[in-house]
Amino acid sequence: MVTGWQYRLVSTLGVLVLTVGAVAVANHPISQHLFTTYLPLFNRLEATVLTGQSLYWALALSVLAVGCCLVPLYKPQPRRVLDTTFLVQKRVLVAGFALASLGYFKWSHRLPRATLVMTIATLGVVLPLWFVWIRHNPDGETERTLVVGDDFEQIERIRASMTSPVLGYLCPSVVSIRGTSKSVEAAADGGITIVDDDTSAESGDHLEALPRLGGLSRLENVLLEHDVGTVVLAFHHADRAEFFGALDTCHNYGVDAKVHREYADSVLVSADNIGEIVDVDIEPWDPLDHLFKRVFDIVFALTAATALLLVITVVVIAIKIDSPGPVLYKQERTAVFGESFSVYKFRSMVDDAEADTGARISAEDAGNTDPRVTRVGRFLRQTHLDEIPQLWSILYGNMSVVGPRPERPELDTEIQSNGVDWSKRWFVKPGLTGLAQINDVTGHEPEKKLRYDLEYVRRQSFWLDLKIIMGQVWNVLRDVLELLRS
Repeated sequence: MVTGWQYRLVSTLGVLVLTVGAVAVANHPISQHLFTTYLPLFNRLEATVLTGQSLYWALALSVLAVGCCLVPLYKPQPRRVLDTTFLVQKRVLVAGFALASLGYFKWSHRLPRATLVMTIATLGVVLPLWFVWIRHNPDGETERTLVVGDDFEQIERIRASMTSPVLGYLCPSVVSIRGTSKSVEAAADGGITIVDDDTSAESGDHLEALPRLGGLSRLENVLLEHDVGTVVLAFHHADRAEFFGALDTCHNYGVDAKVHREYADSVLVSADNIGEIVDVDIEPWDPLDHLFKRVFDIVFALTAATALLLVITVVVIAIKIDSPGPVLYKQERTAVFGESFSVYKFRSMVDDAEADTGARISAEDAGNTDPRVTRVGRFLRQTHLDEIPQLWSILYGNMSVVGPRPERPELDTEIQSNGVDWSKRWFVKPGLTGLAQINDVTGHEPEKKLRYDLEYVRRQSFWLDLKIIMGQVWNVLRDVLELLRS
């Protein structure tokens, strides 16, 4: 894997060479003939082969436009493969629009449309492959490894279990040692000195250790500054605030995460890894399935919103007539790795229903009657029509069509405090429906709901999503029929 200034040089030269090659291929008579003759969308374009000064202009402008648009990618930093691919393609498209705009305003510098389309299409394929390849870490090549934790004994134990070189570690200014809190000071040799809160440093407490690179808040900066490829987590407890926050940062920057095997039950780990240090499966989805899932989410949300336009209009009118208050109700829900996001639902309760009681699971989820629910709201809940505005959250990317149903942050904390390891659900994007929903399990049965959610996380695939959606459609039709009969 290329790093540092070499990455900047190789990535820049690669973009220049590939851009020149793409223009040369697009300008070749055979390519021009095939493109303008056999592709139905472009067979009206004229085959134009550039020569002499026109070709030099085309090469110079293409290199300038593409090279400038890809400047952010010349800096070496960890990125997920899909993020790299989409970012490169987006910036190649911007370069294409820049070249087209330049040709529109300055006709003498115009690239023929066939040449421009072929060049951008070619670069949209080869440049993402190029950036992914130069970031690829061949088997056997040593990656920079960082240890992150809040327990010094755990850091020392994990470091002893590792065979690869470790760059250093991050820990708070106060770390846990044998059940007590001790302060951390930098030592002259790059290690640390452990100091009691009420005493000065003692010679016997100076422990030989790796360089401390800062506190947990510096994780993102250290990943970028040192081009870290692997993070090993050494926390005393796999808690929501720090442990999953570190996993979230690793996920965002495409960094591999590892934990001690004692945490294997707290996070998703590779099934075939049985060593002392195991890999965390931060993104369980197969990349191709992940792509299909996102495309399906967008198509589903747009299609459903269009098909239900008349229904939405009727629901809005019914809510306004039934009770005073807004049509939509905004809630905060828990997303991937415990982050929160806003969702909208059609209001099914009286206005300010939680002003006195606070957030709590509706009694209707347990089959009882909730006096806060309006007449129209009861119908909306039974037919699931109150969930329609969440199609916007799916389009925006906060939710998926299928996934663990997100709960309120307050309810998440309450469920977690009751001993249910709810945090395991945070490894995937929350959904409009899931295995728990098609099996009629609600938040009133958190342990049972968690089992269904974890089953989905471990089995998830595009085809499983389709089965769940068909199950949910069947449940909705069943509920509507029961409502009409009653």
